[in-house]
Amino acid sequence: MLTQKPQAISGVSPGHESVIEEIYPSIAETSLGDLIHRILDSIPTRIWGLKISNVLFGLPMAPLGAGIYLWLKVFGSRYVLTNRAVKRLNSLGFRLLESVPLAQIASVTVDPDSRQEFYQTGDIRLVGTGGQTLLLLRGIPRPDRFRQVIQEACDAKSQVASALAQIKARH
Repeated sequence: MLTQKPQAISGVSPGHESVIEEIYPSIAETSLGDLIHRILDSIPTRIWGLKISNVLFGLPMAPLGAGIYLWLKVFGSRYVLTNRAVKRLNSLGFRLLESVPLAQIASVTVDPDSRQEFYQTGDIRLVGTGGQTLLLLRGIPRPDRFRQVIQEACDAKSQVASALAQIKARH
């Protein structure tokens, strides 16, 4: 027999922290990844839809890219969005490196200068109410989508806080 009341969102309750999404940065966050990007974008002329630089340098750069990828998986970090905060944790464990509560985030933007077309990545900036950068999420794949997810989590957190305040005011 179930004694627990059904939850509005399956797996999410105000009593504990739930993971919404976890994302690993691309190799674009590293200086070597940026070098690979510049080399593969160095000759923009296309033949049959492919950039000449991708055809010439793609295969020789692949081992370096794979090495950076493996290095980041072992020694890098990952970003975790929960129903309470955005966190940066180490890749393999659960050691917290940085954390920003959703309630402190005033806006979420993608830095336009950080976009890299080859990797389809960008940096996401979490900005506080005073205009200060709370956390910079570097090398995020498809940054516009993840920015939207963070923004929706922030909006949901503020709406829940507002509703709880209204409920408490009634009593």
